[in-house]
Amino acid sequence: MNSTTVRTLLVRGMLAGLAAGVLAFVFAYFVGEGSVDAAIAFEESSSHEHGGELVSRSLQSTAGLATGVLVFGVAIGGIAALAFCFALGRIGRFGARATAALTALAGFLLVYLVPILKYPASPPAVGDPDTIDKRTALFVLMIALSVLLGTAAVLLGRRLAPAWGNWNASITAGVAFVVAAGVAMAVLPQGDNVPKGFPAADLWEFRLASIGIQAVLWSAFGLLFGYLAERVLEPRPVRGRVSTLTA
Repeated sequence: MNSTTVRTLLVRGMLAGLAAGVLAFVFAYFVGEGSVDAAIAFEESSSHEHGGELVSRSLQSTAGLATGVLVFGVAIGGIAALAFCFALGRIGRFGARATAALTALAGFLLVYLVPILKYPASPPAVGDPDTIDKRTALFVLMIALSVLLGTAAVLLGRRLAPAWGNWNASITAGVAFVVAAGVAMAVLPQGDNVPKGFPAADLWEFRLASIGIQAVLWSAFGLLFGYLAERVLEPRPVRGRVSTLTA
């Protein structure tokens, strides 16, 4: 794959990430904002300090939310597009759409789902503000470990495949990843900082909404980028008009 093709796929990946971010924003606005409002109300009722808001809640839930989700979508789209370029042809005989779908699935699992098993998402207004830097660093560390272990599992599967077969190699690599990720989760310190008395229903609703936002983002990206990548890598032949001469 030459540099021009990689650059084209990178741009299309960012565009697909932007479009996926729009869908994720719509989902977040209608599904996730209710639990955030509940968390803010809980914090205000529990705190003795009631300072004025630097940014209004309406602006946070619209322009602020849209900016964060769209920037995240573009960034993830670019990174995933580069991962797609590396994976294409190296993880099996898959076409552009199938490889894009597998890349998006791997991104959802490694970048989000596995890390939140150790450090579940919590509403932004909940938790001790003095520990936010520590909790953020632990979550980023868990993401890095998850991605590294996932990459190592893929390489292990490829190495074992010629001797063990694709099925046995894939199962072995998957089990190795689960064991290694479990060890990492056991070693890393706890990071949950939800205060006592916070409504369990609101916390559960927020965490489900968080999973849903990421699922919408990665699913939409996989579908959109798969279509765009296929048009670059597997262009359909142009059907010309065939004229016949009759005597």
